Amino acid sequence: MSKNSKLVEVVFKGERRAIYRNRNEIDINEGDTVVVEAERGEDLGRVSLVGALVKLKRGKGDAKGIVRIAGEKDLAQHNANLAKENDAYTVCRDKIKHYNLDMKLVDVEMQFDGSKITFYFTAAQRVDFRELVKDLASVYRTRIELRQIGVRDEAKRVSGFGVCGRKQCCSAFLNEFEQITTQMAKDQEISLNPAKISGNCGRLLCCLRYEEEFYRIVFKDFPPIESKLKIIGKDGKEKDGMLTFINVFKSLGQVRFADGTNEWLTTEELTKGRMNNDKKE
Repeated sequence: MSKNSKLVEVVFKGERRAIYRNRNEIDINEGDTVVVEAERGEDLGRVSLVGALVKLKRGKGDAKGIVRIAGEKDLAQHNANLAKENDAYTVCRDKIKHYNLDMKLVDVEMQFDGSKITFYFTAAQRVDFRELVKDLASVYRTRIELRQIGVRDEAKRVSGFGVCGRKQCCSAFLNEFEQITTQMAKDQEISLNPAKISGNCGRLLCCLRYEEEFYRIVFKDFPPIESKLKIIGKDGKEKDGMLTFINVFKSLGQVRFADGTNEWLTTEELTKGRMNNDKKE
C-alpha cells in the first residue's frame, strides 16, 4: 500500500472536513463511520473520500490517524452527544441573552469523547464573551471553545440548496472559500441582479469561479466589449460598428452597425477589424 493510498478524508458535523492517515491499514470505504484522533482525545465522523484523490485536497502538516471503524457502542455515544448538543444550544442561547451579547449562535458541536464543546457564532464585530465561557464551563465541566465564523461558514454549517436545485457547494465538497468578484459575473455576461448571483449566505455564488478561467481564455481572442470596429461587411463595403455581445460557446461576436443592423462575426474577422485611435490595425 502506497503512502498516499493511506490518506482518508473524513467529514464531521457542519461539513467540517479533515484528512487522516490509515496507519493501521484498516479496511475503510466511503460512507463508513470512523473514530479518529483529535487534538485531545477522539472524534467521530463519516468517511467521504479514500484513495489517491485525497492527496489533491491535503493541506500542510502531518495528518492524524484513524483509530477504528465505529461500532454500535460508538454510534450510541454519538447519538447521545447529539442530544447534548441540542441542550447546550438552548443553554448557550439563553445565556447570550442574559449577558446581552451582540452575537448570533449558529451551531454547537461536541467532540466524540466529550472533552470539548465548540459553540459557533456570528457577530458584526468582536465580542467579549469571557464571562459566557466561564459560565458554560461551570455548567458542562469540560473544555469550552467559542468560535466566531463568517456568513459563508454559517451557510456551510447550516447547509441548504442553491438556486440550481443542488446542495450548496460549500456544504457538498468545498474545503476552502475563494475570492468571488462581480467582475466574474460581468465576464460571464450574467445579470448583476443580487437575487440571481447571490447564495443563501447573501454573498456572491461560489460557482461564479468555476468557469471564470474558460471565459478568460476565450475572451483573449476577442476585442473588448464596446470596441469600435471598422468591418468589411458581407456586401463588401466597410462599415463602422461596435462589438456588443460575445457568444463564447460558438466563438462569435455580435457587431451592431451605425445603420442599426447586427451581424455575427468570427474572432478572426473581429480581430482584423479592431480599431486603435480611430485607425484600422
